[in-house]
Amino acid sequence: MTHKLNTWFRTSLAAWLLGLWLASPAALAQTTQKVVDIPTRPGVTQRFVFITPPNPKAAVILLAGGHGGLRIFNNGSLQWGEGNFLVRTRQLFADAGLAVAMIDAPSDRQSAPFLSGFRQTPEHTADVLAVIAWLKQQAPVPVWLVGTSRGTQSAGYIATEASPAQGGPDGVVLTASILTDSASRAVPQMPLEKISVPALVVHHTQDACRVCLFADMPPLMASLEKASKAPKAELMAFSGGQTQGPPCEAMAYHGFNGLEAEVVGKISSWVLAR
Repeated sequence: MTHKLNTWFRTSLAAWLLGLWLASPAALAQTTQKVVDIPTRPGVTQRFVFITPPNPKAAVILLAGGHGGLRIFNNGSLQWGEGNFLVRTRQLFADAGLAVAMIDAPSDRQSAPFLSGFRQTPEHTADVLAVIAWLKQQAPVPVWLVGTSRGTQSAGYIATEASPAQGGPDGVVLTASILTDSASRAVPQMPLEKISVPALVVHHTQDACRVCLFADMPPLMASLEKASKAPKAELMAFSGGQTQGPPCEAMAYHGFNGLEAEVVGKISSWVLAR
């Protein structure tokens, strides 16, 4: 019990310290943040936290893992997910010159199971495409989907369903991808040959989550590299950092713990170079 408490304390402290830095005046000085609700499907709205730097060069939609139900409050705080890799690094993306939309589950999925069982549906696609359209109204820049863990099942699916001409993303980033899964379709099982935009795959070589093992990466990259429509597909592998708690949680290698600035910096540079 003492070991579990110590692990919990270290994990919570690390997430709190990172959040404290991200909320510091130095980090926030050049960006603005607001909570946005937009209509998507009949009777449904999509909420997200919108963070924007001056003159963004591109925009990213961050798709958290797990059940995806952040439950964003009106002041921008969250009921769940603050430790998630993409959630806790949202300010780093903005600091790199990217407009950021960190999305919640839609209004009709605000209770369990939230996005579980919903990520690969036309309704989810419609919700995210509405966010893409809204972002392009704010600034005429490319909009990318960035998913982590279960969020890669959202990003991968939507990229196969809608091209930019159909209102889809201009690029996709898959971090800590779901590579094998008996409960739902893993990313390599999707028709990735339909992806017509640049695709970046980011993974930790020591990821010990059983559905995200680096050894299971080859089928995903083979499918992306065979996609005749995709102009660019690349694997960016990381190692080191820290691992704490269960292997599929955000403060393990699975969540790039200790490597946040490096990983976000390289993702942002890759996106901006396209």
